Amino acid sequence: MTRGPTLFNRVSVGLGLAFLYGPIALLVLYSFNASRLVTVWGGFSTRWYAALARDGQMLGAVGVTLRVGLISASAATVLGLLAAVALVRAGRFRGRTLFSGMIYAPLVMPEVILGLSLLLLFVALGLPRGFWTVTVSHTTVALCYATVVIQARLASFDRRLEEAAQDLGCPLVSAFLKVTLPGIAPAVVAAWMLAFTLSLDDLVIASFTSGPGSTTLPMRLYSQVRLGVNPEINAISTLLIAIVTLGVIAAGAIQRRRDLPN
Repeated sequence: MTRGPTLFNRVSVGLGLAFLYGPIALLVLYSFNASRLVTVWGGFSTRWYAALARDGQMLGAVGVTLRVGLISASAATVLGLLAAVALVRAGRFRGRTLFSGMIYAPLVMPEVILGLSLLLLFVALGLPRGFWTVTVSHTTVALCYATVVIQARLASFDRRLEEAAQDLGCPLVSAFLKVTLPGIAPAVVAAWMLAFTLSLDDLVIASFTSGPGSTTLPMRLYSQVRLGVNPEINAISTLLIAIVTLGVIAAGAIQRRRDLPN
């Protein structure tokens, strides 16, 4: 006979959920606070969303963050796919250990070290810091994560399907694009989303490699928090939470539709 959850288990789960999502709920609630004091409730209002719409610097930081995220996530996914193919399909080639070590090194290296190393590299090359240095830095960091996700799926993919397509006259590259790539598409999409999230969330590396006109949203929020918590921060954070929530719901709906029998 299967026993239901005990009172201790329910309380533990409830406390854990409250610890995780309680601060987020308070942030969303106080984004509709009419008071300028973020800890004093002054009534329901959307004034801070209206103020956010007029804040050119905040909106500019959002635009920079989205452009950097889209470009770096796309580049990291493509490069991660190629690296995964090399690690899974190329066998024991010369330099494999060094290649895999260089791919996975950012996974365990502190972000401060990565940011400083990239800064020294750009200075040595004489490159002015700006939008493209941040984009290249985020691509470098997200590349290893994309490689790990895609490599795990590619290693378990049934290669006989691709070989069957080649036996029927399909060239190697076409067989990979038409058979293998659709089969590992969920992993590729997951790698892109992970890379985009890492770029969206990064503060340390962007602080080292950014320049005039390339301030990202985390940098903007951090600079404002140091001067005092502005209720606009709650508003922009709530909008980001809403976007992420809608993305998760959409991804879950698509996955459930794929799992349904035809």
